[in-house]
Amino acid sequence: MAKVVFKIGDDVSTDTIYPGRFMATVLPSETPQYAFADSPEFNRLIREKKIEPGSVIVAGQNFGCGSSREQAASCLKGPDLVVVARGFARIFLQNSINLGLRTVICPEIEASEGDDLEVGLDSVTNRTRGKTFAVSPLPKARQAIVDAGGLIPYTRKLLLENK
Repeated sequence: MAKVVFKIGDDVSTDTIYPGRFMATVLPSETPQYAFADSPEFNRLIREKKIEPGSVIVAGQNFGCGSSREQAASCLKGPDLVVVARGFARIFLQNSINLGLRTVICPEIEASEGDDLEVGLDSVTNRTRGKTFAVSPLPKARQAIVDAGGLIPYTRKLLLENK
């Protein structure tokens, strides 16, 4: 079971997720401190490590639109957040897959901050509301990359298997 720790609407840009003024910081170990920097309360929870791994951000359509900055995905991967959205911008989704950030496309999701969600491969169940919503699964090859922890661990795994 995972708790919704942040809810945000449609067309959330990468500048909202990881503001451009922090672009000099690129190390995945350092980017989380700037996640949603312009949402002070949520950012504080991330910086102070008060969010449980596996907690959920719920978003509307087109999450991660705007520039292609990889830090927008890495800053969410660091605290091990899961993003459940009605839809993702193409480049953000690919960056997320490459970094192993768990993203779930759930076109009909209904949830509020504080709701308890059970996130599965085929559905998301909002235990608080007693509703289940279908998931648009990633293609198997992309899901395998996420499951491996990202593109680099996935490639290492393949190379070791083929020795």
